[in-house]
Amino acid sequence: MRTAKIALGFVAAVSIAASAFAQSYPTKAVRVIIPFTAGSAIDIVGRSVSQKLSEIWGQPVVAENRTGAGGTVGAGVVAKSQADGYTLLVNGSNHVANPALYSVLPYDTLKDFVEIAPLANTGQVLVVAPSAGVKSVSELIAAAKATPGQLTFASPGAGSGVHFTGEKFRLAAGIDVLHVPYKGGPEAMTDVMMGRVTYWIPPIGIALPLIQERKLLALGVSTRQRSALLPDVPPIAEAGVPGFEDSIWFGMFARIGTPSDIVNKLATDISRTLAAPDLRDQFRKFAAEPMNMTPTEFARFVRSEIEAAARIAKAAGIKPQ
Repeated sequence: MRTAKIALGFVAAVSIAASAFAQSYPTKAVRVIIPFTAGSAIDIVGRSVSQKLSEIWGQPVVAENRTGAGGTVGAGVVAKSQADGYTLLVNGSNHVANPALYSVLPYDTLKDFVEIAPLANTGQVLVVAPSAGVKSVSELIAAAKATPGQLTFASPGAGSGVHFTGEKFRLAAGIDVLHVPYKGGPEAMTDVMMGRVTYWIPPIGIALPLIQERKLLALGVSTRQRSALLPDVPPIAEAGVPGFEDSIWFGMFARIGTPSDIVNKLATDISRTLAAPDLRDQFRKFAAEPMNMTPTEFARFVRSEIEAAARIAKAAGIKPQ
């Protein structure tokens, strides 16, 4: 009986200590790993949220781009970090696609991370260079069918959300086109704009300035409804591919084993951040919408997205490398 009381007392003491630790968190700078290049949609979202968290906590929240291998390099950094909440990961749709693309990863997507909160999702826009010679989704599909295997589409990396949107579009349109992966979104955008790659389907906000400058031509948006930022551009579903709809999402993760009190505090503070009017205004400027889920709901969402990505990879004939 005495031994049991001692054990219970020890557990209670540990619980109280963990709770106190979470309440004081963070007491130093927090590092946020972003696995894609500066200027990409995930970078903009990650840095915006990091800045707001820094304001709430009164501690530096340092966003760090660790790029490569479809986001797996950056994710690997967090998977090997201390499980103390001081190294976090902002990742997105690519995170759930990578298990279907890589036969060997430097981590286990489900076992090495804990889901904290989703941050935002964003619609996309199919764009070509004005010199491409197509002015609609239907014309692009017709050109692809007339020259199988000759047209190309870009992405900011194999396994990225943009890559999988491109694969979804290819399957839905029934066309044979070649995927060209880049190290990041800005590089992909440049080559599409210069006509070196036929098209791509990036987040609306990333392509918007070049569309407005008429350096890119918007053919269709991936959302069900027209975007307020591109009111004259039809949904892809109305422009040649009935039923097509897609979006990219971003979320925050930590190393598995991070104390649940810290995870819950992070989720609560992220929710406060996403409710801030200035952040919502900033997101709205590039067609992003805040997302709201508990850590448990987000974990279920991530698992369902992994299953969906696996189905797309199989249908697209993508074999793990």
